[in-house]
Order: sequence, then C-alpha cells, then structure tokens
Amino acid sequence: KACIDVIEQEDKFSIAGIIDDPEKLGERILGYEVIGNDDDIPKLAKGNNFLIAVGHLGNPLLRIKLFDLVKDNGGRFPIIISPLAYISKHSEILEGTIIMHNAIVNANAKIGTNCIINNNALIEHDAIVEDNVHISTGAIVNGGCIVGYNNLIGSGSVLKHSIKITSNTIIGAGAVVTKDITESGVYVGCPVKRLNNH
Repeated sequence: KACIDVIEQEDKFSIAGIIDDPEKLGERILGYEVIGNDDDIPKLAKGNNFLIAVGHLGNPLLRIKLFDLVKDNGGRFPIIISPLAYISKHSEILEGTIIMHNAIVNANAKIGTNCIINNNALIEHDAIVEDNVHISTGAIVNGGCIVGYNNLIGSGSVLKHSIKITSNTIIGAGAVVTKDITESGVYVGCPVKRLNNH
C-alpha cells in the first residue's frame, strides 16, 4: 500500500493491476484490482513495467526470485521516486528500486537494483547500497558506507561513516553499527552484537 501511494504521488506511471496471492484474485487494494498471482508473471511480463512491493521478510529471496522472473520474461523495472524525496543529481540509482517519502539520497551515493529506500531513510554522500537491499524507515547510512548485497537495515538504525557491512546481513531496528561487519548474520543493539543463533 505504501508503494502504491508513492507511485500515485510521483504521477509518472498508472497502475494496471496488482499481483498477489491466488485467493485475493479480484479483490481491490486501494482501488486497484488483483489481476493475477506469481504464476501469471510469465504471460504478463513482456513489455510491461513492474515494481516488487514485497519487503525483505527476513531474507530477500522472494524479491530476487520475482525480479528474475519478470526480467527473464521481458518485463521492465523503472525507478520509482517519491516527489517528497530528495535525490542528488550526482547520485546513481538502478532499476527496480523505489525511493519513498522524505528519503534523502545525497551526492555520489550509489544504490543498486531491486532496493527499497523507505520513508525518512538517509543515504549520505559516497555511500554504496548494493542490490536487493531494504533500508528501513528512518535508518541512517552515513557517508562512505558500503551496504552489501541482500541486506536489511532496520528502522531507526545508524551506520557510522565509512563502515562496510558484508552481504546477507540483517541489522536490527534501532541498532548502532560503529565497526565493519565481516560475518553474515543478524546484529542488534548499541553497539551491535551478532546473535549466536543465526
């Protein structure tokens, strides 16, 4: 629903329909009809624009699977940017990424494919966000940070400038990261500590 709102506010694309679970076929979400499920993507994809509205869900595997399915069948992924966001003209954002309300992407920042930069998130100058990353609401990625592939950066978390976070890592909500993270896993706290059961 939040993605629909951003698309409507940007007013650059019209929404032809929603793909969701099979049992929701024919239902309406904020006025838009559910026209199919994931199995229908191959026949719907060619020549059409898509946005994956599924969040990270603990891992990005579903987002990656859907992205590849659309691409393999000739679909396209525009970049969706809220008019309420600030995007530096010196930044780079790749396909399939959505920049949501009041997010800031500063000079020379680079954001990969299939990412979510959620409401009020800050991506500072010279930061790199790799593919399939979800930067949650209010998270701060300070200058020069590198956020590896497939990561989730939790709501309200803070990444100290110039740190690197390895791929396939989750940073919990409200966490503070002050040093490089070189081992994949789930990290929580202030400063962060790795949960042993992950």
